[in-house]
This record gives sequence, C-alpha cells and structure tokens, in this order.
Amino acid sequence: MRGTLYMVAAPSGAGKSSLVNAVLARDPTISLSISFTSRGPRPGERHAEHYHFVDDGEFQRMIGAGDFFEYARVHGDWKGTARQSVEPQLALGRDVLLEIDWQGARQVREKVPDAVSIFILPPSRQALEDRMRRRAQDSEETIARRLAAAREEMSHYGEFDYVIVNEDFAVATEDLASIITASRLRREAQIARHARLITQLLTDNG
Repeated sequence: MRGTLYMVAAPSGAGKSSLVNAVLARDPTISLSISFTSRGPRPGERHAEHYHFVDDGEFQRMIGAGDFFEYARVHGDWKGTARQSVEPQLALGRDVLLEIDWQGARQVREKVPDAVSIFILPPSRQALEDRMRRRAQDSEETIARRLAAAREEMSHYGEFDYVIVNEDFAVATEDLASIITASRLRREAQIARHARLITQLLTDNG
C-alpha cells in the first residue's frame, strides 16, 4: 500500500513548524521531509535538522539535475524538496509530511493528485505580526516585507483541502492530528489496508 503525502503550508509566523513538530512527536510513523534552502541558517537552526542549507549555485545545480520534487523562490530565497526525500518513502508505504509554500503545493498536486493539503492561518494579522517580532531575528524592513508576503500567501488558502486557525496551540495540534487520522480512514485506504479481512467478511461460507 502506497503512503499518503501530507502538505502543510502557512504564512511566516503562523506557527506551522511548531504544529508539525507536535504532531510528529505524537506519531513517529510519519516522515518529515527536510527541505533544501539557499538562505543561511537563522539562530538555532541546524543543517539537516531544520533545513539542508546549500548556496545558490548548488541549488541551481540541483534544479538542472532534476533533483527536486518541487521547488520555488520564497522571500527571495530558493526552497525545495528533494525527490529522494519523498518518492521512495511513499513507495514503501510510509506517510510523508511536507512543510511547504503554496507555490510548491501547486507543483506537488500535479504529481500527486491525492496528496492531502492543509493551510494554517493565524487568528489575526496582529497576532501574526506579534509572533514575527517575538522571534527578534528580523529587521523592521524584513518584518514589513514578510507581512506583505503573508497577505499574498494567505490569499491562496482556498487551494487547500483543510484550513486550521492556530489560535489555541493545543486545539490546532488536535485539529492537525485529526486530519491525518481521518485521511487514513478513507474508504480507499481502508480497502487497501484490510483487503483480506473485507474479503473474508463478505465470503459466503454456506
């Protein structure tokens, strides 16, 4: 049985990574695909844990070699998902989760139409700005640019299957976990998972 691909997108500051990490801690059967990026690491970020950090030249080389499952330019930097991070694991029946932007999600839908997509919204624009400022990592100019980009990103929420408002972190975590549980209980998935049982239950033994 092939694994399910989950895509989680959000504007910067909406709490996407925190929610994803909380769900992954509860469900170790899901693999997180670690993206490649051409930007440098922020304070506290580690190579191969938060991102695979490469320079712009290496990223361009990977694009030319067809190494990416999806890629896009985000906030002036390149981000992408390597093919080997996704396709082999799905083929082995393992669920894979992508933290992604709306541009990458469009590319993935073309390759994997049955991927489950989730968009995370903040409870307000003020909350989004407050979260960006609490990071204490960006200049006023960068924050202003990210807020403008966030409005554009949030306008694409309608392209996703599910929408979660991250107002209460515990509730939002439960919502995200529930979406994954529900997708695993879809008829097609259950038929593949329990084909032998279903055949036995429907066999007329006279």
